[in-house]
Amino acid sequence: MLDISQKPYSLSSEQQAKVHEIVGKMSRSAKIGQLFFVIGQDGEQVDLAAFIKKYQPGGMMFRPAPAAKLTSEITTLQQVSKVPLFIGANLESGGNGIVNEGTWVGNPLGLAATDDVDSAWTLGQIAGFEAAQVGCNMSFAPIVDIDQNFRNPITNTRTYGSDVERILAMAQAQGEALLENRVIPVIKHFPGDGVDERDQHLVASVNSLSAEDWLASYGKIYQTFIDEGISTIMIGHILQPAWERALCPGIKDSELLPASVSPLLINGLLREKLGFNGLAITDATPMIGYNVTMKRADLLPATINAGVDMLLFNKNIDEDYRFVEEALAAGVISEARLDEAVTRIIATKMAQGLYKDTTAVGTPGGLEAIYAKQAQHQEQVELIAKNAVTLVKDREHLLPVTPERYPRIRLVVLGDSSDGGFKEGGQVTEGFVKGLADLGFTVSVYDRSRLDFHEIFEEGVADLQEKFDLALYVANVETASNQTTTRLDWIHLMAADAPWFLRSLPTVFVSTANPYHLFDLPSVSTFINAYTGNPATITAILRKLTGQEAFSGKSPVDPFCGDLLAKY
Repeated sequence: MLDISQKPYSLSSEQQAKVHEIVGKMSRSAKIGQLFFVIGQDGEQVDLAAFIKKYQPGGMMFRPAPAAKLTSEITTLQQVSKVPLFIGANLESGGNGIVNEGTWVGNPLGLAATDDVDSAWTLGQIAGFEAAQVGCNMSFAPIVDIDQNFRNPITNTRTYGSDVERILAMAQAQGEALLENRVIPVIKHFPGDGVDERDQHLVASVNSLSAEDWLASYGKIYQTFIDEGISTIMIGHILQPAWERALCPGIKDSELLPASVSPLLINGLLREKLGFNGLAITDATPMIGYNVTMKRADLLPATINAGVDMLLFNKNIDEDYRFVEEALAAGVISEARLDEAVTRIIATKMAQGLYKDTTAVGTPGGLEAIYAKQAQHQEQVELIAKNAVTLVKDREHLLPVTPERYPRIRLVVLGDSSDGGFKEGGQVTEGFVKGLADLGFTVSVYDRSRLDFHEIFEEGVADLQEKFDLALYVANVETASNQTTTRLDWIHLMAADAPWFLRSLPTVFVSTANPYHLFDLPSVSTFINAYTGNPATITAILRKLTGQEAFSGKSPVDPFCGDLLAKY
């Protein structure tokens, strides 16, 4: 029996009665609507009022858009909806997760590299404040995954690293700061990403830890948050075979399921073993790792029956609603289970203050409020960047890189692509070219679109030394969804842009994203990790490269990937 007087709701008798009254007066269609956390609708293409009246969703998640547009649309949505909406966004690395004009504070791994919990608190404060100004009241962050596998293309810089205590402390600080801004933190992705090397957007991945090891790592993080009263947890399309086997001895391998559809992992592990009484939301249901589990008509009802309360996104929205309606009509989903899920949703909205005002966040200040704090936020971002950039090695003492030592620089930028799902960063090439030129270097950018075949096939060491004094490699190979790797990918013709000459021409490698590139280039002499490709970080890198500022970042993961060659 669901008890909303207990954590994480802790509702008064009056509030409990109000929740039950609201749920009791809802039609079945209204209850079904609450189960869906739909993708943000564009007011220029959709009649927002008509959409809300027809589908009555429980929440809506937005991707970044202009602040003025979002403020107007979200205000309209909340005014029309009979039940206050969760308005969510991926506030993983700053207010830029919801607002185009928002602040990109830094990727979590970079914050971890500062070795200062206040950095994570700052992230939560800036992201929470900026999100609240447009009406966003829920953050699909902090990420509490553990970056255990350097080959994983989706965790990586999105995590606080590989140390459980650091992850816990920083995620707690980020979450507390979000709450101070009346933005609900949602920790993710239960039962934990980062063990497998695959992306759950593409395939259901596997957390292969033993039950004991899981309890000591991921379990410790989730248990701590649950004990502290976390209201909402996102459920990943990730298997945890050891716990399914522990809870159901004799279960066949073919019967193992990702957490998003596993009653053993949700009702068994999360709710009974760990004691979570709050709201469970799936990760996005269009992901392939979810959809290949079973027929979608069976999958959505199975997810609700597993103990999950809300479904993030939809495919064909009318079809998805119909799948749930038909499951209710056939008794596949019971009325009691529907009411339990909806009660959790309404109780969470009540406990988190969404019923206190029309917009569910007070009065949004919009772009003007965001701009009013822009200078302050930028100073905080610059401090984080200064403290995050990490010197991994400088074997041949190539640093500092000054115009006097190396006046002519060959700049090779890798990655720097907008291709891939929901990337943070844009490009870094222009920032490095301008920054180096302003410092007095002559910069020659390697042009992958116009290859110099004479250089590729005929030039030797002396030819390069006549043209350049130092090769500076910058890799901006970002973590992003729907890709199978974040490894270095050289030009396939003779690996034409690879530094074959690094023993003869001074070569420095900087990564503004993936911290693990030494695995693909272990012999490079000087290697720097920066974790984030925002302008503040580029400036910090250049200051440190040129000796104007000391390196202070501490690696929150093993940048050598356990490889003997990479350490030297």
